Amino acid sequence: METRSQTPLIIAAFFAIYVIWGSTYLLNKIAVDELPPFLLAGIRFVIAGLIIFGIAAIMRKSLRITRRQLLNTVIGGFLFLSFGNGIVVWALKFVDTNFAALIISAQPLLIMLLMWLLRGQRLRPMSLVGVALGVAGIYLLVSQDATMRHENAWIGIAMIFAAMVAWAYGSLFVGTADLPANYFVNTGYQMLTGGVLLLLMSLVFREPWDNPLAWEADTYWAMLLLIFFGSIVAFTSFNFLLRVVSPEKVSTNTYVNPIVAMLLGWYFLDEPITLQSVIAALILLTGVYFISTRHKTIGLRRFRRVQPVSEDPEKD
Repeated sequence: METRSQTPLIIAAFFAIYVIWGSTYLLNKIAVDELPPFLLAGIRFVIAGLIIFGIAAIMRKSLRITRRQLLNTVIGGFLFLSFGNGIVVWALKFVDTNFAALIISAQPLLIMLLMWLLRGQRLRPMSLVGVALGVAGIYLLVSQDATMRHENAWIGIAMIFAAMVAWAYGSLFVGTADLPANYFVNTGYQMLTGGVLLLLMSLVFREPWDNPLAWEADTYWAMLLLIFFGSIVAFTSFNFLLRVVSPEKVSTNTYVNPIVAMLLGWYFLDEPITLQSVIAALILLTGVYFISTRHKTIGLRRFRRVQPVSEDPEKD
């Protein structure tokens, strides 16, 4: 449950999932031009998980975990990282970075639909208005010829949609699952298990494993930024937010990420930005406001975790 002392952390965490995650589309696009997608994502998350465990050990955080917690971190790692992220990285071979981020903007709709189907959560009028604005903004964006300039763009769209479903269900699962109480340790387990699964997927799909010493300099820089900021900082922030605010509020990052991805893709990769794209972006941001706004008498209490709070003294 949110407290006043957590407010600065919540603000910083939202900055991470809004801005840092928005930049990962660009970084993945740069790296996937040289590396196969599952290998790229697997290396990223395994290294990030090991670094997190190293930092936790230095901070003398307990890495103890129950069998159920380990199973839940494997499930979370698969839904978010192995499938949810790995498939999106693969899709970047078929679509532009801004287009990928814009498709994922529909994720709040899936979150709310799953909450309605699985939890019986009543859909609020304000949220429905926000989703409607988001869908309208996405339509304006994808209806342009510039966003469908790749021959196999529809393959990328289908892959991204499948990843969105996995990520949406994972958001609800993590919000109530029995996981390590320390957010940092929890992230480490999800990173490591999700990364190992991605490397196994890379082997199954027979992706080529090239010598890292032969990588281009841009690939190295993209990988380092993905590991330290896109993985460790942003994903830890994401796990933290899922415990203290509602899932559909966390999912509003999928409205802001496209704006960041669109600007970075335009600046670094010469991806087109049209007047229609700008108008659509403004509509998407308006959707963020409606999704995030609650009636003051409702608050966050209705959406806090239903399981008992752990009494682990190391909980952040």
